[in-house]
Amino acid sequence: MSEDQFTKLFKYIESFWKEVNEQFEKNQKDHLDIRGAITELGGQIKDYHQELLMLGHKVDRMERWINQIAQETGVRLDYS
Repeated sequence: MSEDQFTKLFKYIESFWKEVNEQFEKNQKDHLDIRGAITELGGQIKDYHQELLMLGHKVDRMERWINQIAQETGVRLDYS
């Protein structure tokens, strides 16, 4: 490879990496926005899961009360 060919190749590779870096910098803000949105969504899912657990406990407690009331009053509950 002659020195002239090497210089052309080197300049091409250098310009290619410059374009890649410029494109990456342009998209960096988008990447940060997406990352923040994913983090926020993860927090919302965690909160929603906790709310579902609490709602499940509340439903279980109410079912126990209903069954206790039914036993005390002699009412037969049909779950079909």
